[in-house]
Order: sequence, then C-alpha cells, then structure tokens
Amino acid sequence: MGKFNRYLITAALPYANGPVHIGHLAGCYIPADIYVRYLRAKKADVKFVCGTDEHGVPITIKAMKEGITPQDVVDKYHKVIGDSFAAMGISFDIFSRTSNKIHHETAAEFFLKMYNDGLFEEKESEQYYDPKANMFLADRYIIGTCPHCGNDKAYGDQCEKCGNSLSPDELINPHSALSNAVPVKKKTKHWYMPLQNYEPWLNEWLLEGHKEWKNNVYGQCKSWLDSGLHPRAMTRDSNWGIKVPLPDAEGKVLYVWFDAPIGYISATKELTENWADYWCKEDTKLVHFIGKDNIVFHCIIFPSMLKAHGGYVLPDNVPANEFLNLEGDKISTSRNWAVWVNDYICDFPDQQDVLRYVLTATAPETKDNDFTWKDFQDRNNSELVANLGNFVNRTMVLMHKLCGGKVPQLHADLVNDEDRLMISEFAAAKEKVENALEAYKFREALSEIMALSSKGNQYMQRNEPWILAKAIEKLNKGEAHDKYTADDLQMLQKRIDICLHVCLQLTANLAILINPFLPFTAKKMLHMMKVVERMLDWENAGSAKLLSVGYSLREPELLFKKIEDETIAAQLAKLADSKKAIETAAAAAVAPKAEEKPAAPAKPEIQYDDFAKLDLRVGTILQAEKVEKADKLLKLLVDIGTEQRTVVSGIAMHFKPEEIIGKQVTLVANLAPRKMRGIESQGMILMAEDNGKLVFVNPAEAVQPGSGVS
Repeated sequence: MGKFNRYLITAALPYANGPVHIGHLAGCYIPADIYVRYLRAKKADVKFVCGTDEHGVPITIKAMKEGITPQDVVDKYHKVIGDSFAAMGISFDIFSRTSNKIHHETAAEFFLKMYNDGLFEEKESEQYYDPKANMFLADRYIIGTCPHCGNDKAYGDQCEKCGNSLSPDELINPHSALSNAVPVKKKTKHWYMPLQNYEPWLNEWLLEGHKEWKNNVYGQCKSWLDSGLHPRAMTRDSNWGIKVPLPDAEGKVLYVWFDAPIGYISATKELTENWADYWCKEDTKLVHFIGKDNIVFHCIIFPSMLKAHGGYVLPDNVPANEFLNLEGDKISTSRNWAVWVNDYICDFPDQQDVLRYVLTATAPETKDNDFTWKDFQDRNNSELVANLGNFVNRTMVLMHKLCGGKVPQLHADLVNDEDRLMISEFAAAKEKVENALEAYKFREALSEIMALSSKGNQYMQRNEPWILAKAIEKLNKGEAHDKYTADDLQMLQKRIDICLHVCLQLTANLAILINPFLPFTAKKMLHMMKVVERMLDWENAGSAKLLSVGYSLREPELLFKKIEDETIAAQLAKLADSKKAIETAAAAAVAPKAEEKPAAPAKPEIQYDDFAKLDLRVGTILQAEKVEKADKLLKLLVDIGTEQRTVVSGIAMHFKPEEIIGKQVTLVANLAPRKMRGIESQGMILMAEDNGKLVFVNPAEAVQPGSGVS
C-alpha cells in the first residue's frame, strides 16, 4: 500500500444529457470500481467519488430540442445514469451532481480565491454569436466546410472526417448548429487562466516526476507542453451554470471544465465532514480514472488549478483508457450507435458480471479496442461458463456427491507433489494479480485469475475423482478391478478427499480474487460456501485453509449460463436497425427536399360552448413502457396534479419510453375511459403531426402538473 494512509479515487463525471453506454463503462467506471474494491479488500481508507456533470452548452441544447428546461434534463439523466451504475455494481461512496448547492458554493469560492490572488487575466474578445438563438456559440456548435478535406459537416474545433484541429475562423460557410443562422462576431469579456505561467512547474511535476504514467497519458501531455500552453478562458456567456461571483459578470458562468473537476471536491465535502483529509493531506493518494478525451483537463488544467489555489494534493496517477469501438465502428450517441447500459440490464437480467468481464478482458488500456457481440458470446461461453463456472460447479457437485456435502480432509500421508504445486499456485496467483492491479493493468490481473481457474480444471481432470469413485463402487460390490484391489479402498477415498479439498480451497481463493471484477459472482460463491463477506478480505487470498474440514456447504448453483445464438442475433438486429436509420437520415440529408405536405383543411366550425366542454390539463409523464404485443402503443403514467392517470397512447413508433419520462404534455382529462389491449386509458395526449413526425403539444416553460389549458 506504499506511503499513503488514505486513497481518494475519482471517476470522470458523466454528462447528464443522455444515458451511459458500454464505452463509458470500459473507459473508466469499471476499472475504477475494480481498483476501489481491491483497496477495500485490503482494508484501505478509501473514498470513491463521482456524480453527474450538469452544466455546459450540451445541456442547454438538449433542453431546447426537447422543449423542456435544463433542470428537467439533468434531473432526468442523473437518475437514469445513477440507476445504470448501481445496477452494474459500480460502488461509489457518493454519486453527487454539480447542480447541488454545495457544489455551486465550492466552485464559486475556488474561483474567487484565485481571482483575489490575482491569478486571472481579464480580457475582452470577439466571439461567435448566434443572432437568431441570441447566444454565444461554443466552437462545437459552429458547423461548416473543412478547408482541408471539404467535409461540409466539420465542427468549429475539429473535422471528424480528416481529424484536423480547426478554429471557427477556418470553416468555409460557417453556420450555427442551433438555428442554422450565420454566426456573427460580438465582443464579450471573460477571465482567463494564463496556463503558460505553469509550464515550468508542469514540466517538472508531470514530465519529470511522473514518467511511470501510462504512455498514452504521458505522451498526450508532453505533446501539449511541447507545443506551448496559452491562456484559457475560465468563464462563458450563458444563463445555465455557476454564476461568476463578481459584480460585473451578469450573464456569465464558470467554464464547465473549471467547474466540473471541482465537483470531485464538493462531492467529498457532501460525503464526509473530514473531506479535507482526503484533499489536503500529503499522505493521500489521489487517482483520477478517465477516458483519453479528458486527459488534458485532468493532467494539465485541473492540476494547474489546484497548484494555483494552493493547499490541495495533486493526482498521483491518471490511468486513462483509450476508446472502445462497437462492431468496427466508433460509438456515437448522436447516431445511436451504442450499447446502452440501461438496455443491457433489461436484455440480460442478472448478467451484469458477464459485461463487466468482457469489458475488462477487452479493455482499451493501451489502444482503441472493439466490442463485438460475437466476442461477447464466445467469452461468456468459453471462458466464464466453460472455465470458471465449470470448475466451481464440478467442485461443488462432486463434493456433495462424493463427500457428503462437507469439506473433506487433506490427508497429509497421501498429499503428493502435484497437490502441493496446485496449492502453491494460490499464493503465486495472488501476488501476480496484486502486482497487476497496483500497476492499473486490470486486463492482465483478470487473465491471471482465469489462468488459475484453468489450472484448477486441469488438476481435477488429471486426478479424476469420479473415476476413483467408480473404482470404489466396483470394489465394494466385490467385483474385480484392473488397477485397484480391496486393499486400496481407503487410499482411493483419501485421494478423492485430497483432490476435492484442494479444489474447494481454490474455489474460496477464486471468490476473493474475482470479487473486485465480478462482485455478483463472488457473492453467489460466498452463498454456496456458507461463509461471511469478511472472507473476501485480501489478506485471506493465497491461503489453503479458508474452508474448515467437516463444514457443510450449500447445494451448487450455476454461476453463468450459456448465451445462445438467437440472443446475439437479436442484439445485432437492433444495431442493424440503428445503422439503417443512420443511412436513411444521411440519404434524406442529401436528397432533394420533398414537397411539404399541405396542412389538412379546417374542420367544420364549432361553437364556444363545444370547446368549453374540453378539460385540457398539463401533465407530467412519470412512467412509460411498451404495451405487450402492440408495436404502436405506450402505457404512460401521467401526473395531473390532483391524481396520476394511466394513458395508452399510439406513439411507440416515435419515442422510446426512457426518452419521454419527465416530459410535460397536454391531456384531455375528461375524455371517457376506453380499454385498449386490456388497459383502461384515462385520457388522451395531444400531439402535433409534422409530415409524419409526432411532436408533443406542451408549454414552452415547465408549469405545475394539473395547470389548466385555455
């Protein structure tokens, strides 16, 4: 455990504008969780903090597109993301959010301390402004033609087709991604952190002091420092975010990459009153788990902020992973080319550890890697089922069948070199796994555990206790055996006992070693062995005396189940549908616009009294789910203030259930109930139809559920 007395582990704050996918898990959350579970097993003083990043332009864009407030967006996705992490066993000590009051106060105080110390430069500059949307534009929200390759969908910071970094000034025919308007330059004032002043210190602290960091991290940081650092604005023009705590800063908020990493500090404050022990004492080891797109912010900008502020520990390591691709293509949330964690949990119930295993075994630790459903199936069936699951199941089944369901003796008089070699592998594997974990080589650590399980299978296969049992059965019947005689009966049973004793002790060791990686599996193994969770303490690994002789164990249960071809075919079909939708959208973008469908003619005139009979109310969708055997129907639970109504609506072809939770709608509240697919629908949702696309009719701003519409 080295010189450190406590550990503070952070995982990158996910952006609260959508659910998380397997690329997020592989990038930092599963590696961080493995490391934290390992530290806890070693009884280290460790805090694992995370939360949702809830400020910045993408949040406001999402809110504009959905016709809701930014707060509605972050409230919705904080829960979706938090639930997904919890379901996958990501064991945060706290999962906070940057919209919390304690974070606003902490970030504002941090900025003010640096401001009062004279560490910012105040500058006025011209920045791009959308005159139609009435807002300044981040570079990412300016689109135009790349001057290098001609891609007409290049962003103001990068062309994703040719990979060149860009500035908005370089784009040909730039336009706003929000309104399609041509952006104009407009003067604005901001506060800049002069990062160039920290170059000498960064060269010494990072390049000279942390050569042990992963090559991808060290290399990217060196490239930035070699190119020279420049002042970077720490504020932005926006109404959504943490207000700049200065009197002349109306309409300005803290830059999200100034605000977000401070979220680690505010989350720790929220977690414990002793937060300063973890942030301000030099014997704390601070480790940031991130993806490679966050390297610069966590290794250059945030450490410079901590150094400038003073009084904080600096990261000891930042083990960033590369990107995970999906079926040979880059994961893209905008193109829906992803495996969403909440979808996986629904499609593969009680199989969280399978995904944890595959994402660790194929982790992009040193280079981008590819997730395929075929590899997922193969690794489950040939590694988890046929290796680890097979060994544990055979051991437990044979122990019940040949040893009366109790841990047999290790008869010292008949223990041989092969038995001793197998037992010695326990401690050897522990050391290898430990060394790999300390070096953040999680894929290697997992491989060592699976190799130990494989050795257990081989050991059992060579000793063949089931063959020895058949020999005993034959001799007890008085039948002749070609290899053994009646004098060998005692020896044969002892050899069975020794083999299964060693295999049971190995099973206990595997539970300890696998726990950081596959916690749900380790829990099942504890249940079968009838032992308490304390057995998973790391100090117990390597021991050959974990299960007492004569101790009764429970009946075996399968740790893993085979994944059939049909299951994988369904997942591939889902991806194929996504790809088809992407191609259709791309074709529509370049095809000549079809003539717009004329609006339907007005219906016959009605009297005011007819209209007055309608009771129209604003409701908020609390729950949404598909109706079985009805492709077009969603079952909704809508809050209309005075009560919650069940409404069946034919919108399933247009909206995913998880996308509309929290959405405000207009409900015809006094429509007579009607049964649809056996469900009583208590109202009707009003929708607008635009050339076949359905759009909710809802208030421009959030209102109280039950508000009347007149």
